[in-house]
Amino acid sequence: MKDAAATGPDAREARRPLSRWTLFAFALPAAPISAMGLPLAVHLPPFYAGTLGLGLAVVGTIFMFARFWDVFTDPVLGIVSDKYETRFGRRRHWIVIAVPIMMLSVYMIFMPPGEVSALYLIGWLFVLYVGWTLLTISHMSWGAELTPDYHERSRVQGAREVALILGMVLVLTLPILIEMTAPEDPASARVASMGWFVLILLPIAVGLAVWKVPERPTPPPVHVPMREAIGALVSSKPLQNVLAADLISGISGGLVASMFIFLAEDALQLHRYSSLMLLGYFISGVSFIPVMLWLSRKFGKHRTAAYSALFNAASVPLILLVPVGNAWAAMAVWILCGVNMAAGPFLFRSIMADVADHDTVRTGQQRTGLFYSMLTMTNKIGVAVAIFGAYTMLDMIGFVPRGENSQAVLDALRAVYVWPACIISIGVAAILWFYPIDENKQRENREILERRGLERIEIEAAATAIAARTAHPSDAQSSGVPAD
Repeated sequence: MKDAAATGPDAREARRPLSRWTLFAFALPAAPISAMGLPLAVHLPPFYAGTLGLGLAVVGTIFMFARFWDVFTDPVLGIVSDKYETRFGRRRHWIVIAVPIMMLSVYMIFMPPGEVSALYLIGWLFVLYVGWTLLTISHMSWGAELTPDYHERSRVQGAREVALILGMVLVLTLPILIEMTAPEDPASARVASMGWFVLILLPIAVGLAVWKVPERPTPPPVHVPMREAIGALVSSKPLQNVLAADLISGISGGLVASMFIFLAEDALQLHRYSSLMLLGYFISGVSFIPVMLWLSRKFGKHRTAAYSALFNAASVPLILLVPVGNAWAAMAVWILCGVNMAAGPFLFRSIMADVADHDTVRTGQQRTGLFYSMLTMTNKIGVAVAIFGAYTMLDMIGFVPRGENSQAVLDALRAVYVWPACIISIGVAAILWFYPIDENKQRENREILERRGLERIEIEAAATAIAARTAHPSDAQSSGVPAD
């Protein structure tokens, strides 16, 4: 198979901007992915802890251990995604395989049969995370391989981020509708509606993507031993930068997501406006993605992500100023915080595609799936640590979900929500500021890979000609070409 980085007409074709239809079809599966991920961080922990009565400490521990399960599954599934290629390509068949795994586990977790045990929750979470990991890694790796261009990769991941946020926006409208109809058990109805949203949209989105978006040719898969896979993490400085930033960014995001319902409903007394706050936050995020793409072209991807983190550190403390019960003030703050909420996630994924190129230059192997598995793994670890830490801290300050809490406890809840996220954002900016691969370095890497691809094609062509002459020496002699 020819290297996708070949020079000449193939390289020029590869660098052409992808059509909007291609970007739409590719990005669409991200909508049900996010529609499932948002409830896992925001709605399901309070639902199982409060409505189903498992308790804060138990649910926090379960979600932490379920996320740490991905420490094992993420790199394994990343290596598998890189290694086993079919006639349909390297990524699409894994996406299709993940769909039934996710659909079954979503049904069991979002629509539990009455009373459930801790064992029930952790068992189905493990199954869900296997399917989710396989789908997410394969989809992100596919996006990284759609184009070799530095800025076009940001456009691909930006389109995916738009689909992710729109999935969140759509799934957030469901709790608003449920709250308006006010059923007897609104929490169960909210969670079940989100589950049905995923069950309906997921097979449609995946079917359209794998049908309409072809994969670019890639070099034949190379076996990567586990020791060498771990060595990639140890030896690559750019990889370490991205993973460290993503890890602590995941902790920050997990803290604010897992405590949002408690902050909005108990501390700020927003009640039925709580879902509207998230809706405004995500709409703001998707609206500013074009701005973030423009900034990344002007300042570079890693610097733009660093500026975004600093903006987050400055805007989150404004939550401390929101008066109790003032939905308008809360909406204004959450819209401001949402301005850059999408920048980090899609820029990290675009940057990781450049890291994978850098690794290919150094090692001669294409391990995009492995690298993206590490990216999803660090984020999940961060979220797991955050949920466990947040619920443990809430237990320590004496917070009671939807119960009687003193003003001191509610003030402590605000502080726990704001200051860790603020400090972590400053740390993310510091890590990314010295990230070593800018646009010029990435272009150098692509030129090296393109030269290698051309050399490989020339060698393969020469080998084919020699084989042909060896197989048909009379033809070679009649044409005046020596057989040897």
